[in-house]
Amino acid sequence: MGQNVSRGVSSVISVLLLVAVVVVVAATVAVFALDFGSDVEDTAPVVSQSSGELRSDVSGSNDQTVRLTHQAGDTFRVRNIHIVVDAQSACGKTGRLVNLPAPDGDLRPTEDYVRGNDIFDNSYNSVTGPIGEDDRVVDGKWSAGETATFRIASSACGLSTGSEITVRLVHTPTNAVMVKKRLTAT
Repeated sequence: MGQNVSRGVSSVISVLLLVAVVVVVAATVAVFALDFGSDVEDTAPVVSQSSGELRSDVSGSNDQTVRLTHQAGDTFRVRNIHIVVDAQSACGKTGRLVNLPAPDGDLRPTEDYVRGNDIFDNSYNSVTGPIGEDDRVVDGKWSAGETATFRIASSACGLSTGSEITVRLVHTPTNAVMVKKRLTAT
């Protein structure tokens, strides 16, 4: 009868040890999952209201200017966005402004700042506001009430009155579209 008691004690001890190992493994997995999960939980800033304008041939200078105004919502870092311009219906091209704000007062969207079709005007001061770091914008953030402006080169994508483009602000850490505006040239 003494042997049966020791067998019963052995099986109880082994079950307790197995439960302890499972608890330790579960705790370790939970720590890693929760730590990595916090990175995944990041959400895109909310831009609850915005407006846009597309002007073609401003004052006879062949300027094609896009103005985007962040009217209401979260302040966000410009370095975390791409500006995608879909001009497929107007000229068959799509371009993307990246690596914003333009550092050191370089307010020209050269190849360092463009992906896809280069439809952007590369002349000086063709990118202004929160997306072009000039002496008025030093914090790299875009807040409600601020307007960003960039130009589309008429030689790369000629727009006439009535031409339509779609502009998207994409939050790169989450790949979420924060703003989508369909603009018609006036």
